Amino acid sequence: MTDKPNTLTLGQLLSEADTAGHDHATADHGNGLQHIHNHATGAVVWFPTWEKNRETVEWDAGMKEFDTQLDFTAAASGGSVADAASKLLAERLAALLDAAAAAPDSSVFVQENLTRHLTQTWMLGDAYALKSGGGLPSGTPASEFAEYPYDVYGQDGGNFATALWNDLIDARRNLALGEEAARKALKPVSRKALKNAARKAGKRWDTAART
Repeated sequence: MTDKPNTLTLGQLLSEADTAGHDHATADHGNGLQHIHNHATGAVVWFPTWEKNRETVEWDAGMKEFDTQLDFTAAASGGSVADAASKLLAERLAALLDAAAAAPDSSVFVQENLTRHLTQTWMLGDAYALKSGGGLPSGTPASEFAEYPYDVYGQDGGNFATALWNDLIDARRNLALGEEAARKALKPVSRKALKNAARKAGKRWDTAART
């Protein structure tokens, strides 16, 4: 972390984009902001690049918070700080996807939660990197991201945002598909089905024995 605290809030940074009227001709060109269109609602969700995120007040506060959480999680589980970072990443993502699946409107949920999750995930990665004795990541994920399903730094964070956006929009459908698959896997097999399977197996065995 820098010696001098940041003075720019994430809200101020994003409001500047709103004030500019979503001028895409000048957006995403060196101002540290990117955006995704929500074609379902016509809204635009803005988010900072992972580097720009480090210039905000929220980053300063988040670094302190995650430093404490890493210590607490490691102590509670009896594991290393690296294990604690991986655990926090997995738990936070699972909670977000569960909340998205339960949300009455997935588009609204994305608009309200995407940017916060992106920025806090980068903060957690930064906090772990400094706590483990390394410098801040410069585009290469640290070891705690080994099992994380997203490219968190690719395209200045745009890859992470796009992939997570799609998963949040599809969260309810994916949950329903998973539950249906689980029900089918646990569905009792009828006695008739077992007999048919045994009869087919017997025919295959008889055919094989005669060849």
